[in-house]
Amino acid sequence: MVTYIVRRLFTAVLILLGASFLVYQLTALSGDPLADLRESNQPNKEQLIQQRVELLNLDVPAPLRYFHWLGGAAQCLVPFVGRCDLGFAINGQPVTEALGRAMGMTILLVTGAAILAVVIGVCLGIVTALRQYSTLDYGVTFMAFLFFSLPVFWVAVLLKEYAAIGFNNFLREPHIPPATIAVISLVSGLLWYISARGSVKRRLLAAVTGFVLAAGILWALSVTRWFSTPGLGLAVILIAGVAIAFGATTLAAGLKNRRALYSALAAVAVGLVLYFPLQPLLAQATTLMIALLAIATILVGIGIGYLMGGYDRRQNINAAVMTAVLVAGMVLLDRYMQAWPAYFDNSRINGRPIATIGSETPNLQGDYWVQGLDTFTHLLLPTIALLLISLASYSRYARSSMLEIMNMDYIRTARAKGLGERTVVMRHAFRNALIPIATIVAFDIGGLIGGAVITERVFAFAGMGQLFIEALLRVDPNPVMGVFLVTGIMALVFNLIADLLYSALDPRVRVKV
Repeated sequence: MVTYIVRRLFTAVLILLGASFLVYQLTALSGDPLADLRESNQPNKEQLIQQRVELLNLDVPAPLRYFHWLGGAAQCLVPFVGRCDLGFAINGQPVTEALGRAMGMTILLVTGAAILAVVIGVCLGIVTALRQYSTLDYGVTFMAFLFFSLPVFWVAVLLKEYAAIGFNNFLREPHIPPATIAVISLVSGLLWYISARGSVKRRLLAAVTGFVLAAGILWALSVTRWFSTPGLGLAVILIAGVAIAFGATTLAAGLKNRRALYSALAAVAVGLVLYFPLQPLLAQATTLMIALLAIATILVGIGIGYLMGGYDRRQNINAAVMTAVLVAGMVLLDRYMQAWPAYFDNSRINGRPIATIGSETPNLQGDYWVQGLDTFTHLLLPTIALLLISLASYSRYARSSMLEIMNMDYIRTARAKGLGERTVVMRHAFRNALIPIATIVAFDIGGLIGGAVITERVFAFAGMGQLFIEALLRVDPNPVMGVFLVTGIMALVFNLIADLLYSALDPRVRVKV
């Protein structure tokens, strides 16, 4: 394994060197980095030109300039050797400084979009594969191809118009008109009808249930002016937590395993008991504190599952950990909601919280939760735009892979042995269906970053995409190479991870040294 990884890393370095050389030469030869100064009417024009020539080493041929850049970049890849030096941008700013800020925002954006796309896409693909040729299957297929065919910049503009500007206007007077409630409830009923199984009578009953639930929830939100002072509270966390416990137990062990179900319900009870004692602590929250609480949540789930005992403690632990994490997520979401009025009424927000441009609100004052809400509202629309365009590929690949696996001989054998459908799907089919997805995820990371270039441009998001475009327009090779270095390394590393995941997902696959 070690020999295989070393060989792959050596090959990756050679590929990175060759590709970086080509990118540097193409960027350097794409225009004149002194064009703006040559056209300037400033009296010290010649002096400014000379300063830029010395700053960017423009008196050195581009091929030799590349090796000068490479010497500084090599220090970034080998720790404790020297100071990382990626050169300077045209404006005199060190590239490492500009790249550091942009990289954090882009990675946050791309990571969120990638995780959501994988989770939602795979879930949709698995469900539609199990409901092949149903109304649900056709509906998901239609929507997947629709979103896949839409240009990302057009999706971004629509989101700005309706999900930001329209929603901000609604928040001025958060009253939902009866006509809107009726339309949304009808759509909800239709979705319940499509998702339900069984006879027409049973599906109509599901549609009526969906209609009534949606109408009741929307009416309650409108009457209580929930959008002005949102929150979950113990009642909602209790109801949702119990539903999560049953769902997690169904996936992890099956409802027949009572110990696993009791473990999940015990995790819900612990979350409810700790809700009020945690509030003073959360009021002083920091990133480190939230990380430590997340680790403690996982350990509590493991402890509950282990102490519950039984013949298979692993199933107990899986159900308890999934429930504990999701319940803790609801407690965290509730705390963010408590900070919403302070964020909404902030003078820098001015009652329009959903941002259409930028990656943060300048000079915003507030605690950890207000700053977190600001980051979330700026990430919301770009993340949705990237999510919609990448969702189709994951759902289609997951569907086709699952259909192929479900027709395998070993699946028929498992059913012939009398195994339940949950066991057949989750333990035998689901894991093998993920093998093609591992390849898609590795390749899609680079695609998402490429899509982020356009998305960041539309939303004026201060990430690597914005930095890349501005550097190209100014014929500024050093920032372009900084962005290329990060994206190239990420693409190569994720491809290596995908190869290693094959052996973890499929015991028949082994890496060859």
